[in-house]
Amino acid sequence: MPLTRRIVLSIAGATAAVGMSGVLQIAQAQPAAQPAPAAPEDQRKALRTLGDPAAKVTVAEFFSLTCTHCAAFARQTMPQLEKDLIAPGKLRFVYHDFPLDQVALTAAMVARSLPPTRYYPFISALFANQDRWAFARGINPTEELWKMAALAGMSRTTFDQAVADTDLRSWILAQQQTDQDRWKIDSTPSFVINDKTFSGDMGYDAFRKLLPDV
Repeated sequence: MPLTRRIVLSIAGATAAVGMSGVLQIAQAQPAAQPAPAAPEDQRKALRTLGDPAAKVTVAEFFSLTCTHCAAFARQTMPQLEKDLIAPGKLRFVYHDFPLDQVALTAAMVARSLPPTRYYPFISALFANQDRWAFARGINPTEELWKMAALAGMSRTTFDQAVADTDLRSWILAQQQTDQDRWKIDSTPSFVINDKTFSGDMGYDAFRKLLPDV
């Protein structure tokens, strides 16, 4: 999904309303490619990963939970990547939030407020049901998101605290800006391999070709 400066600014300028109403980068694992380390006590800001930390190649995924192309990649390509590369310990994913709108920002905040072990199953469920909670007519996206969070084991109190958390919101936006400045990302999903950026929803075969060392 194309990214514009206006979208990024609109998120930052309306974050208060978000809380109340509710890419892929592929690179060899190296410290410089990861976000700034979070305080150990704040697990919401810790890395969210999938796969063996010792895998030969690390994929840092920049995505928006309301991006239809990101959802297509999650539904159609990730299952085979999990089976062929991630489960055998050859590939590791590190997830980076790159919300393109206020609904995606709220969803990212909720996802990070779940225990780390529930993060990947939750975002997978959000992508699988994107039409229902993000785009259906006549719905309140925040309330639909709450239903998904409840199924993941989150209490209403924790949910309300998550969507109102200005510190977490600011942190996500700051990380997004840092990533955008570094990698010149202009769409989601985006992929960076050895400092080269690739964009778009790719099928398994096309994606696999970007990983010659795996």
